[in-house]
Amino acid sequence: MTEIPKLELHLHLEGAAPPAFIRGLAAEKKIDISGIFDERGAYRYRDFAEFLKVYEAATSVLTTPADYARLVRAVLEESAASGVIYTETFLSPDFCGGGDLGAWRDHLAAMQEAAAAVEAQGGPILRAVVTAIRHFGPDRAKPAAICAAETAGAFVTGFGLAGAEDVLAPQDFAWGFDCAREAGLGLTCHAGEWGGPQSIRDALTLGVSRIGHGVRAIEDLALVDELAERGIVLEVCPGSNIALGIYPGWRRHPIGQLHHRGVKLTVSTDDPPFFHTTMAREYDRLAEAFDWDEGVFRSLNRTAAEAAFCDPQTRAALIKRIGDA
Repeated sequence: MTEIPKLELHLHLEGAAPPAFIRGLAAEKKIDISGIFDERGAYRYRDFAEFLKVYEAATSVLTTPADYARLVRAVLEESAASGVIYTETFLSPDFCGGGDLGAWRDHLAAMQEAAAAVEAQGGPILRAVVTAIRHFGPDRAKPAAICAAETAGAFVTGFGLAGAEDVLAPQDFAWGFDCAREAGLGLTCHAGEWGGPQSIRDALTLGVSRIGHGVRAIEDLALVDELAERGIVLEVCPGSNIALGIYPGWRRHPIGQLHHRGVKLTVSTDDPPFFHTTMAREYDRLAEAFDWDEGVFRSLNRTAAEAAFCDPQTRAALIKRIGDA
């Protein structure tokens, strides 16, 4: 499946950092984070709560714009190896400058320059979805939204909410979404991963066009029908859901049922090295589990292109590449 041109709409930049990259950066800075790796050098965690702690520990070594520029290049190299031609990555001003607008601009400029260089060499196109972190609370979400609105443009194209779903409610972050909407940004929100169907309904009140994960909609078929009728796009990350124990295996994952019932879907990796996956592996396992052929994957990628937070010219070029595949 590597040769199929792929679009990925749900990728956390820090969560996509190869463990070797983080270990190397930590060694350069003489920071000891050896406890977050197992004996094979992979990230080590037992459950979702520990996953978040390991994620934040790995992120702690990324402190400068230059660090993030290097990270962008490393992540896009991994994406290109799976045939990805377009990626939207979640970026948090909380991690990139502590929520300070000036520091955020510096980090963003470095990442945008790195992404443009990769694109110029024929690598994947990268766009940024600025995210507030739910478990950091609404007060810290406001500076994140301001950072998003103040830097909205060709590179920063979306705004969303990530983090622990069991903390607060999406409506508590409505101010940030209103701010981002006024700036013309596309809107998405994590929901329906750990939270049940109601978490998705709550996220929809924010006026989003996409839901990050959203797979637990399958527990409420009326909601499934509503998602299909409204054309809400789910950013599904099957390998992530399985690795975290939400579903016991690929054939038991609801992506097949959601697709059959007409919900618009895309496929992504979420935090690929944490879940020992790649976009090519996701496609291989889905093909095996549901007998999906190249036509199904081309349809999923067209959905991703139509739902992408990008300009019309980029969208048209992506659709042409998918059609020519």
